Amino acid sequence: MADWWGRPKLNIAKTKSEWIWDILGAVFYIGGIVSLLLLWGDLPDKVPAHFNGAGEVDRWGSKWELLILPGIGALLFGLMQALEKHPEVYNYPKRFNEANAEQFYLQSRKIVNQLKNICVIVFSVILLEAISIAMGWGSWFGMWFVPVVVGGIVIQLVYGLITLGKIR
Repeated sequence: MADWWGRPKLNIAKTKSEWIWDILGAVFYIGGIVSLLLLWGDLPDKVPAHFNGAGEVDRWGSKWELLILPGIGALLFGLMQALEKHPEVYNYPKRFNEANAEQFYLQSRKIVNQLKNICVIVFSVILLEAISIAMGWGSWFGMWFVPVVVGGIVIQLVYGLITLGKIR
């Protein structure tokens, strides 16, 4: 069955790796929210609200601002989840056809799944970092955080795109 893009709409079961990524993302997201809820009453009125590229706090704000992080995580999760469910809407190379559609859909969906969960994990880790600093427990990351996150995303994307490039 083709959709209005003229591409087949396939029902492809989630892979084990996609389930692992989803569980990992959920654990971090739920862990961040549970930590925030459990510690809410103990948090000071002013908490880290922004970090510079070196991982240092460069702005303090109300503890209510901490709710922005899980909010952004949820928004990104929802948008990317919708994209993940509809790989037929992605942009594919000219070699895409009905014979290789399942391979393209699966690999493209895996890329979106991993990016979705990396985003959720990153926002959850930033939330936990802000809580830790606000509670006086110290900083878990410093100037390595941004390069590790960017490097991890680039590696994941390059690997995914190389795998897509091998589909004939």
